[in-house]
Amino acid sequence: MSIEKIVTSGTFTLDGGTWDVDNNVWIVGDEREVVVIDAAHDAGAIREAVGDRRLKAIVCTHAHNDHINAAGALADATGAPILLHPADSVLWEMVYGTARRYDPLADGDTIEVGGTTLRVLHTPGHAPGAVCLHAPELGVLFSGDTLFSGGPGATGRSYSSFETIIDSIRDRLLVLPPETVVNTGHGDSTSIGAEAPDLEKWIARGH
Repeated sequence: MSIEKIVTSGTFTLDGGTWDVDNNVWIVGDEREVVVIDAAHDAGAIREAVGDRRLKAIVCTHAHNDHINAAGALADATGAPILLHPADSVLWEMVYGTARRYDPLADGDTIEVGGTTLRVLHTPGHAPGAVCLHAPELGVLFSGDTLFSGGPGATGRSYSSFETIIDSIRDRLLVLPPETVVNTGHGDSTSIGAEAPDLEKWIARGH
């Protein structure tokens, strides 16, 4: 069982602004099959990292363009389904319109890959359909843009809510074992135990 990270670079666009970003793309599985979590910016680089393994699914933690803009090309190249929570349809359609379909994710769904299980946790706030993927056997959480080293994901733009992301983090994530490694959508990994003591600080500062 392996967890691989590649970092791809591009832009994030929303509400009329564009920002340069580096994204973490996570590849989880074994020597036979993998899933890709957040196909960002560079379908060719992601496909190269997958290699000759079967790509079982392309999982989107949310539908901001920087997390899904390589998903279509990667799906076309591999035949893998794209999985997304339907509460993010409005963001998905900003990138792909209504012609390209995805398979809906729901809270509590499980994705089996390489002998391990990824459990879907719906964690809205950064985006309405944001999800995290928990692999209890591995002691790992893939948090997308919900939880970072140093606090919650950004909530200052459309379709986001600080109160909602705090509820998601408090009720869904900080209840996980403190040793759980948190692999994030951008930047360095952290752990539940490292972040949990700062919840009240985040609430006080409002971001």
